[in-house]
Amino acid sequence: MAVQDSGKAALITGASRGIGYGIAEALVARGDRVCITGRNEDALKEAVEKLGADRVIGVPGKAHDEAHQAVAVERAMEAFGRVDFLINNAGTNPVFGSMADMDLNVARKVFETNVISALGFAQLTWKAWQSEHGGAIVNIASIAGVAPSPFIGAYGISKAAMVNLTLQLAHEFAPKVRVNAIAPAVVKTKFAQTLYEGREEEAAAAYPLGRLGVPSDIGGAAAFLTSEQSDWITGQTLQVDGGMFLNAGVG
Repeated sequence: MAVQDSGKAALITGASRGIGYGIAEALVARGDRVCITGRNEDALKEAVEKLGADRVIGVPGKAHDEAHQAVAVERAMEAFGRVDFLINNAGTNPVFGSMADMDLNVARKVFETNVISALGFAQLTWKAWQSEHGGAIVNIASIAGVAPSPFIGAYGISKAAMVNLTLQLAHEFAPKVRVNAIAPAVVKTKFAQTLYEGREEEAAAAYPLGRLGVPSDIGGAAAFLTSEQSDWITGQTLQVDGGMFLNAGVG
């Protein structure tokens, strides 16, 4: 059965696999047209084919590259005539280790990719479409941004910045554009593989719901935050974490 066209369009960064791909699946399934970005051109082409080339386009490039940001928004506008929804999902975590020994150039790279690129895309979609026509932005943060996360400190700090960026944009872009964030716990993706590989059962035991997340969990949350059902929600960070923080209570 063919999906009815929603008349809406989205741009999702870092969506050739993992969480971004899961979000793209959810938006395509409800009838949105989608532009996805990613660093690996072959992986991006494969994702477009799987999602449906009649509804999805791919724009290869690095999220922190301003020229790529501009091209991605231009291509989306050319293909769809609109960009109602921006999902800032692209992220990196190239280092594990203590903050005391953190290479500052690596920390800068993390911020460029995880935070500054999100601001750049938000500025561009705002000017291209959303400032006049409205829409929604969803920033993919992390529970690492709301609690200490040993050995991934630079990543956690960048995601805390994403939470605050969400607040700033929600305030400035209202009432035209709603801006919210999603803070996932560990989701089973290649990106997070080192956090659970070879010990998934042990890792999942920390979650009251008894399992790690999967990309469709985040896809569903992003679909909600870009839907009419969330029209009175902005400036919020939705923790999609399998109940992880419930275990922090007393007793």
